[in-house]
Amino acid sequence: MDQYVPAEELLQKIEGHRAQVAVIGLGYVGLPLAVEKAKAGFTVVGLDRNANRVAMVNRGENYIPDILAYELAEVVKAKKLRATQDFSVISDVDVITICVPTPLDKNKQPDTSYIEGVVEQSIPFIHKGQLIVLESTTYPGTTEEVILPRIESRGFKVGQDVFLAFSPERVDPGNKRYKTKNTPKVVGGVTPECTKVATALYEQVLEGKVFPVSSPRVAEMTKLLENIFRIVNISLMNELALLCEKMKIDIWEVIEAAKTKPFGYMPFYPGPGLGGHCIPLDPFYLAWKAKEYDFTTRFIELAGEINDGMPYHVVEQAMELLNTKGKSLNGSKVMLLGMAYKRDIDDLRESPALKVARLLAERGAELSYHDPYIPKIDVPGLQFESIPLTPANLATQDLVIITTGHTNVDYQQVVENAPLIFDTRNATRGIDSPKIIRLGVGPS
Repeated sequence: MDQYVPAEELLQKIEGHRAQVAVIGLGYVGLPLAVEKAKAGFTVVGLDRNANRVAMVNRGENYIPDILAYELAEVVKAKKLRATQDFSVISDVDVITICVPTPLDKNKQPDTSYIEGVVEQSIPFIHKGQLIVLESTTYPGTTEEVILPRIESRGFKVGQDVFLAFSPERVDPGNKRYKTKNTPKVVGGVTPECTKVATALYEQVLEGKVFPVSSPRVAEMTKLLENIFRIVNISLMNELALLCEKMKIDIWEVIEAAKTKPFGYMPFYPGPGLGGHCIPLDPFYLAWKAKEYDFTTRFIELAGEINDGMPYHVVEQAMELLNTKGKSLNGSKVMLLGMAYKRDIDDLRESPALKVARLLAERGAELSYHDPYIPKIDVPGLQFESIPLTPANLATQDLVIITTGHTNVDYQQVVENAPLIFDTRNATRGIDSPKIIRLGVGPS
């Protein structure tokens, strides 16, 4: 029984809310999780390499839209949450949660260097009786192939004196109904004891139900399945939108009609491409890992090909629309309406609007944009500021392309003042005007 004493001691600390918690990575995933753990009564320290983030957290200043600013301020004031760049604090905690980025390189190969880096920085301070949970989305096997050997190299026995699990983040920026607090959680430990301890932690923090699975690989694959389901269905809608344009059928009307079926159908929508850190990237972790098993994930590859082509289609359509007015794209004034990757958020990560903007600029368009959530863009190849959405600014454009369907935009004003609108998000639904051309409908 002695070998299980660390587990029992840690469980008692977790259930008594006496466990000290470290959250590594204070971005869209880590900071909301740190706040929820602090609200649950745990003492939390956040680790981040970004000095500005660390300083803002310590001042109780919020920079993540999905967090209520007063909740962050309250837990900081109560000394339940602080932030640092010093990894030596790992020596003092009972739980380590890793929430760092897992990007793809230019060849769509997984980059686990952030995970490896924080584990290497943490290893000198890891001690018996700790729980380590990876939340970063990654390929099946990462927890056991990347983190487990590094821990065991220090002489620890995972499942006996140190506990290791994977629990995928399920953050949906801008979702008004589901936040970190009430979203169900999946947990898979390296051993049953690891799963037991990790499950206990999340049960103390979250309102959403916690679902234990048999291994980290199952939990890792679960997150990928969720995102592959979305990328494949969105790519299907994009392909059908292209077909509907040629057939003079309104894809948006088709989708609304299909939604009337109360079973066997779930609506997805076309658009100018895919954005965000998850859906455009995560499925390719599995595509890469599958090659290790001499297997090709054809649905993922095809979905990526279709979605990657949508920004090019948008620009081609813009050229054709301007041609109908006797104008060339080169030298035409084009406003992009919305730059965030989805509506009502300020997140630019992998936004298809950025790709559309670069393609337009390469072809000589005089670009401007309006986005109520993003006042300034400073990324490679694009540096400009949002302009006011006034009748005068709209009237001077040759074409307005709606690339993000923010709900706090007066689309009636856009239609009344802009000479030509290409709506890739169906944001102008319900407005009838010959000025509007919608993706998936085509010119009448």
